Amino acid sequence: MILAILQARMSSSRLPGKVLMPLAGAPMIVRQIERVSRARRIDRLVVATSVDPSDDPLAEAVRREGVPVFRGDLADVQARFIGALDQYGPADHVVRLTGDCPLADPQVIDATIDKVVAAGADYGSNTPPHRTYPKGLDVEVMTAAALRAAAARATTPEEHEHVTWILHRRPDLWRQAFLSQGPEEGDVRWTVDFPHDYAFVAAVYDALYPANPAFTSDDVRAFVRTRDDLAHYGGERRV
Repeated sequence: MILAILQARMSSSRLPGKVLMPLAGAPMIVRQIERVSRARRIDRLVVATSVDPSDDPLAEAVRREGVPVFRGDLADVQARFIGALDQYGPADHVVRLTGDCPLADPQVIDATIDKVVAAGADYGSNTPPHRTYPKGLDVEVMTAAALRAAAARATTPEEHEHVTWILHRRPDLWRQAFLSQGPEEGDVRWTVDFPHDYAFVAAVYDALYPANPAFTSDDVRAFVRTRDDLAHYGGERRV
């Protein structure tokens, strides 16, 4: 079983509440769930958020979509992943996703899972040392055993906050596999961290979602190429 855990919280330091900001008439987290749910390799999706009261509206919005929620420590994201795995497993592999990626690509998610599983790797992603996919399409895949082993070894704040900190830094301990693409888009920015990121993604959704809610990454690229005002919106490369 492949369990996808989508981590999200309301207390973002750079853009608080972004996960509930509207995209085409629904909260951003809901739009991301729609896209992730199209990945054929994911058997179950869980949103992992915190027990902090600030995350109550987030948990309610996700549950209204029929998606299960696990709530744990605000600062210890890794513990939230282990808690979600304990409650909604058992699983062979765990997919780590983050709630700032409303343009998540289900085909890229599937391809990353396929790469890691086929290689018999303990950990893998589409963000190797040389990134080729846009920021905002990030996918990490690991065996449940590797996730548990990483959690058992965790001693630093970075390990507890970033979940896979040790997994991708210790290829001597865990077999790794990475997915890359031909086009060099590693500096393309589709993630949402700042107001200008949100404005860019909102413009994409307003243009593409009404006609095709399942618009693809290629649809995004084609649209942005027609809009000089968006191609480098906020001083960032967008296509």
